[in-house]
Amino acid sequence: MNKGLFLLGSLLVFSCSKKMTYDNALDAALASQDERIRRVLDSIGPYEVQIRYTQIDRDGDSLILTDYDFQIDDGNYFYPASTVKFPAAVATLEKLNELDTLHLDSRFYIEGDSVETSFREAIKEIFAVSDNAANNRLVEFLGFDDLNTRIKNTKVGPIRISHRLSTANADDVTTKPLVIYENDSSTVVSTPIVSLPPQHLQLKTIKKGEGFYAEDSLYGEPFDFGLKNHYPVKTQHEVLKRIIFPDRFPVGERFKISPDQHRFLLQSMSALPYQAGYDREEYYDGYVKFFMFGDSEEPMPEHIKIFNKVGYAYGTLTDCAYIQDTQNDVAFMITATILVNKDGIFNDDNYEYDEIGIPFLAQLGREIHNFELKRKK
Repeated sequence: MNKGLFLLGSLLVFSCSKKMTYDNALDAALASQDERIRRVLDSIGPYEVQIRYTQIDRDGDSLILTDYDFQIDDGNYFYPASTVKFPAAVATLEKLNELDTLHLDSRFYIEGDSVETSFREAIKEIFAVSDNAANNRLVEFLGFDDLNTRIKNTKVGPIRISHRLSTANADDVTTKPLVIYENDSSTVVSTPIVSLPPQHLQLKTIKKGEGFYAEDSLYGEPFDFGLKNHYPVKTQHEVLKRIIFPDRFPVGERFKISPDQHRFLLQSMSALPYQAGYDREEYYDGYVKFFMFGDSEEPMPEHIKIFNKVGYAYGTLTDCAYIQDTQNDVAFMITATILVNKDGIFNDDNYEYDEIGIPFLAQLGREIHNFELKRKK
């Protein structure tokens, strides 16, 4: 027998029998042999995965946040879907904080719309079940330019929100007026806000796939996302950090919301659908909690809280979350996105959300949580 081959074989046996150790939870999670992880990682290209994980440690009174990345690139475009509702909610709270005449419980409706609501109700609906109409009402209140400017002012990174979600007037740069109740009998009408038209995004992978449907016709060319919303993983993660750990940042890089608004926002982000008044059979606990629980309809354990915002559309699934296990003194942050569009056709409603995307994100969350349970802090 060739001695070189024998030696190589011996080394391989030794290396396979020796348990691998990892410096951080993300590396360990991505090395998992679980099928839900491997079927994505072993043919990673089409899935366009990006992940940022933050390890959280304490040294006395000091908080240490260490970021670990996988394929993070602000220049590689992905469609953020409903994750843009998070900055819309934050910007709304900030604007309300500047106004003497409006507050969270001010009631209003959009001109031409029959639904009466309040800012509090709209924000709760955004996080509890990712309601599109609730988000669009906040966009009418803010306007695109103001929304984007408020987020950029905190130096979180690039963001460009340029359209509403799932509505006929999605990209209209002029907002509809709000009809606001001053009291039980009188109303005021807000002035429409006009934003600048969006410029075509100059990013990699801005054109995706092999074709797309529009008005029931199939077009045999890539789908162009150039005028769509842009909200990269790093920006999402930085927005979340400023909400979960505001004291970690200089005053000029924090969102200007009050302590009461902050508590309300955290409560809304972590609330399960049934806690916000939705039917638990239809809107199960993991309905908008992709990490750890997205692939199960079982009740979530009470000792785990997830402060997050998910998004899914055009075959792209994204979750941005702070996960807290109070029973085991574990906490971490993770933002991840994955594209599941095997046939390369957009707008055909043929995406592998339940088969591949959500199982991947759920198992990714579980792998990181399991690593954190054993990690020395």
